[in-house]
Amino acid sequence: MPEIDPKDQSLKTLQGLHLWHAPMSSCSQRVRIVLAETGQGFESHLVDLEKDEHATEAYQAIHPKGLVPALVDDGHLIIESIDIIQHLAGEVSDLAVTSTPELLDLADKAQLDLKLLTFEFLFRAAPPPPKEAAEAFQRAHKNEWLKQFRLDFAAGFAKERIDEAVTRTDAGFRHLNSLLADGRPYLSGDVFSLSDIAWMPNMHRFNLMGWPFERTPHLQKWFERVSKRPSYQQGLLSFQNEHVAGAFAAYTAKRRREGTDISTFGSLVTGPAN
Repeated sequence: MPEIDPKDQSLKTLQGLHLWHAPMSSCSQRVRIVLAETGQGFESHLVDLEKDEHATEAYQAIHPKGLVPALVDDGHLIIESIDIIQHLAGEVSDLAVTSTPELLDLADKAQLDLKLLTFEFLFRAAPPPPKEAAEAFQRAHKNEWLKQFRLDFAAGFAKERIDEAVTRTDAGFRHLNSLLADGRPYLSGDVFSLSDIAWMPNMHRFNLMGWPFERTPHLQKWFERVSKRPSYQQGLLSFQNEHVAGAFAAYTAKRRREGTDISTFGSLVTGPAN
């Protein structure tokens, strides 16, 4: 559902583009890349996920699921990132008309596994939140799935759950690699499109986790190419906290030394490489 009626009715009075987003949220990153590609200015509303600002009553009146991003365009509220990037690209732009719905849908479905693996292989580096903060989140947030996810993370994800997420992610990357094997420069063909933008943040995120992209050489070369675009710098890297990225790199190296990094799970251990 591209547009929803906001609980906070004051949003309907806003003019222009207003984006509620988080610096290292992958869904926020794809939206900012589209904004950079299309040269559209926007009013930035940063949501601090570390401080659980997405659990506040005020933010949940904007986004009923308490997630980022959320976009208001001249009073019209859109909350799903794929819907947002399609809206921003417009119906007749090259970004939109040359994209592949299947690839956008696949990128959308990949977000749940990306979230789980991000928490396991990156966010576990940080100390757990104080008991009071964790309890406050459970009281304040209305998204039952997200609240249970936080509890599961605190308890430790089952190995089988991690294995399954890694295996599905691997299958998705191998599918993209097979598309690129015919020599096309971009995921949907000869033209850079929303298909590429939807997947660029995922590649960036899994690079932080030390994903073995040598398994998918065509996909690796594609990412080297698209990450040189100014929109990647403007919409993604310029928002990245380098101190946090450095902590992620150190944690990834630590787990590699311990033999518990992402490459030791799922089909990365048992499945064939391309």
